[in-house]
Amino acid sequence: MPLDRCRRVVSLAAVTAIPALLLAPSAGADTGDPVTLPPLRQRMAAEEPCATASTKVAQMSPWTHRALQLSRSWQLTRGAGVTVGVVDTGVGARVPALDGRVTAVDGAGEDCVGHGSFAAGLIAGAPTGRGHVTGVAPAARILAVRGTDTRGVPDAGLIARGIRTAVDEGVQVVYVGQALGSGSAELTAAVAYAAGKDVLVVAPAVPDTAPRGADGRPDTRARPYWPAAQPRVLSVVDHGPDGRRPEHAPLALAPDLSAPGDAVVGIGVRGPGHFIGSGSSLAAAHVAGAAALLRAYHPDLDAVATARRLTEAAYPEHTPRLDVYAGLTALLAAERAPAEKSPDPAVVPASASAGPRSRALLIGGGSLVLVVLVGAAMVVVPLGKARGWRPAG
Repeated sequence: MPLDRCRRVVSLAAVTAIPALLLAPSAGADTGDPVTLPPLRQRMAAEEPCATASTKVAQMSPWTHRALQLSRSWQLTRGAGVTVGVVDTGVGARVPALDGRVTAVDGAGEDCVGHGSFAAGLIAGAPTGRGHVTGVAPAARILAVRGTDTRGVPDAGLIARGIRTAVDEGVQVVYVGQALGSGSAELTAAVAYAAGKDVLVVAPAVPDTAPRGADGRPDTRARPYWPAAQPRVLSVVDHGPDGRRPEHAPLALAPDLSAPGDAVVGIGVRGPGHFIGSGSSLAAAHVAGAAALLRAYHPDLDAVATARRLTEAAYPEHTPRLDVYAGLTALLAAERAPAEKSPDPAVVPASASAGPRSRALLIGGGSLVLVVLVGAAMVVVPLGKARGWRPAG
């Protein structure tokens, strides 16, 4: 993580007393004093020592738990039976929050940087000791696959192979912790391979910090980043406790979802201590955990339908905001029972022939005339006889 990002995160942690908690109480240490957590790193310089355990433990639930409605979601499922592939810097094999639920391939059980372990904790970390920092799917399993070198420098070839390896190992969801400006051909092919095996790939729509421009300043202009730019990837950007993206964050091209990613509390490479970090890669980890919950609770859903539920059940915003509980329970339009069949149109019989009616009127009219004539005759005839049929004088 660049120096300016680290300073911003450290400053934020110190001021807000973890983790910028507008939606939850301040965390406290054993003495009741505010806890200042060390910042998460994304990369390590060649001369820097590897990340160590944090000595600080957050005592209160982070704001992200309430924002994602995790307590309600866990009444339905905790993600058991689903494995998430974490293609990143590795995942520490001795992390208590993931104890017994991590399988590592190709040396990914060592995490010098800590980013992959932090992301895996956001996806599937379980509470330890008195800590309240928990992942979205705390019963899911993690498959650790390396997508960077040991110092956290990403490589398109490594990520592409990591995606394929995770798919071949039988995961249902793949989380990619990096956003690259190149390598589209390799990564597109890897994503297509995952889609063909019904595996959902989740990735950050932008890097956690903007790349430097020619003038040395952060270049926040929107541009495609891979593998998130591939249409079959669920691309994610971050937001903070106030629902807005951090200032100077890289602009994203039409991301699919927004999720908590600023001032996020998570685990380290070992021990029960916690770190604080920010970025779209952390937002993507939350979405990957939500996808694990969905695939556990709705095992009949394929990868496409899982992504669709997450996006269509999300809170409506310019970029839809992840709503885990709604994703689990919402009844989408395409899933509703078919509407009742419309009644058949009424059939009106054809009009009766006019012939019988005309004959009836003729007969009736004739009968009436006959009655009138008979009545008249009954009056006239007796009078005529009485006068001898002489004209009236």
